Amino acid sequence: MRQSKRANDILRRKIYIIIFRSDTYAGKLFDVILLIMILLSILSVFMESVASFRAEYGPIIYVIEWVFTILFTIEYALRIYSSRHPKKYIFSFYGLIDLIAFLPTYLSLLFVGSHYLVVIRAFRLLRVFRVLKLSRYMYEGNILSSALKGSMHKIVVFLASVVILVTIIGTLMYLIEGNKSGFTSIPTSIYWAIVTITTVGYGDISPVSPLGQFLASILMIIGYGIIAVPTGIVSVEMARATEEAKKKCTHCHLPIHSTKDKFCAHCGKEVIK
Repeated sequence: MRQSKRANDILRRKIYIIIFRSDTYAGKLFDVILLIMILLSILSVFMESVASFRAEYGPIIYVIEWVFTILFTIEYALRIYSSRHPKKYIFSFYGLIDLIAFLPTYLSLLFVGSHYLVVIRAFRLLRVFRVLKLSRYMYEGNILSSALKGSMHKIVVFLASVVILVTIIGTLMYLIEGNKSGFTSIPTSIYWAIVTITTVGYGDISPVSPLGQFLASILMIIGYGIIAVPTGIVSVEMARATEEAKKKCTHCHLPIHSTKDKFCAHCGKEVIK
């Protein structure tokens, strides 16, 4: 019994090293094969959506998709089996992504067309950061994340202002133009205002009266100015986050995670402000 348990622990350890770690040859090989499988499975879904390709190779694609699904299911089961903390893995970000990577194919047995959702497994390509040792770029990623968090409230206020603006102008355009110009309702007029202020300009609806054209011209000019606002907000926050990231501990000379930290996360020494 004790030998059986020991053998089981050794097996779990070996599987864990291969699946969860990439600092061994077997681990790297597994990750590369996994990424290739993910790309091929996504490609099969893309090809299946093409009518001519589906008509000729439909049955083959169907079999290929189920082969990939079964392999991903086995991989998911092995991850749970070999994980030191199965529950923690299951409810982690990658754990949920691994689950929904193969779930849509099983759902397609109950709901027609749901198998197209397997493109969600593209999120599994995030593992390429671990495979290609791109963790050194996480420093820059943290700067970008900090900048987006810092600018979130400003952008929300900005977007709220834009929504109010297009609502007012859309309502005015409905009163000015009316049904004869295609502004059949206030929601439709607001849609036109959004298309105009973002400088997309589909042209499916357009004002014909001089007053309506004048209002549209003002909205277009405002649109050009509005486009630069979010860019400016994020750029300022990026500069601030970059400057904060440059601040280093005077003892170990490594970056300080936050200016609010009283002690360095690397050496534990007190941070000199």
